[in-house]
Amino acid sequence: MKPDVAMIISCYNEAEVISKKLENTLELDYPQERFQIIVVSDGSDDGTDEAVKAFKDERIQLIRQEGRLGKTMGINLAMEQVRADITVFSDANAMYAPDAISKLVRNFADLDVGYVVGAALYTDADLGASARNENLYWRYELAIKAMESRLHSVVGGDGAIYAIRTRLWEPLQQQDINDFVNPLQIIAKGYRGVFDADAKCFEETAGDFGREAARKERIVNRSIRGLMRVGRVVNPAATGVFAFEVISHKLLRWLIPLFLLLGAAGSFILAFAGVTLFKLIAAGMLLVLLLTLVGHLSSDRNQLPAWVATPYYFVMVNGYAVRGIVKALQGRTQVTWNSARNTQKRNSGVSSR
Repeated sequence: MKPDVAMIISCYNEAEVISKKLENTLELDYPQERFQIIVVSDGSDDGTDEAVKAFKDERIQLIRQEGRLGKTMGINLAMEQVRADITVFSDANAMYAPDAISKLVRNFADLDVGYVVGAALYTDADLGASARNENLYWRYELAIKAMESRLHSVVGGDGAIYAIRTRLWEPLQQQDINDFVNPLQIIAKGYRGVFDADAKCFEETAGDFGREAARKERIVNRSIRGLMRVGRVVNPAATGVFAFEVISHKLLRWLIPLFLLLGAAGSFILAFAGVTLFKLIAAGMLLVLLLTLVGHLSSDRNQLPAWVATPYYFVMVNGYAVRGIVKALQGRTQVTWNSARNTQKRNSGVSSR
């Protein structure tokens, strides 16, 4: 017999897509009597709540959170209403494959599994330079998730599609990024987290270099603080090889900008000392910086050719990651969240409020 499942859909001003999301969710191939849908609206004022109420299906429950307290606090509120064995977390713009829930749930037959992460795939990778680079980066991430899962556990979840054993949930702090801290808490309890590439959902990228950079800054900022809060997961004596996974996949990646700066400084010193190899390396670095400047000065950064877009994306994302690290060390954390779509509206002068 299949377990009871609750899906929590987090949203803020998602009137454009919430109806499509609910239609998609109601059509999923999972027993109706065992499926609950909770939509948590974080102070939406664009008609999102009304769109949800228009669905006269007893499986759908709307929870409204006042005050724009952020996605994490909204999930805390929604989890108080969950009685199902398994909870699936999703975003309003993530459209699930018909069998996605069944694919996620099958992994919990292994009693050591505490959470399962699905594959979020991008549908707009051919629409612009930013989308193409983000799609390339994400395919690399999915490959890492698969290898981590085989080794021990996938590091972190995915806000678009991941599931947990409900009884393992712990209320989160407002500054926590839920799909990172929550899986770490489950690992600390002695469970594993697996990646299932067959459990698929589809969504769009941020679609713009600036928005993508801001999103990276926010993720790094909140993830660092979250890792400090559940620091025991980086102790090999406590979590074994998972500690290596967290350090290599997350911590060392966040420090890449520092390593690059140190490497650049050393390369230029050795280049001036006359070492031919490092002259070539220094020249390559200067070329990357030059292409980054070209991208920065472009009037349309989302239509850059690949030979400019790739170095620009790489430098920009790492630069904003540094900003996220600095803010985390200063104790400054972004607790509200916005979808790429709502951010685009504000940047283009169209208010969603």
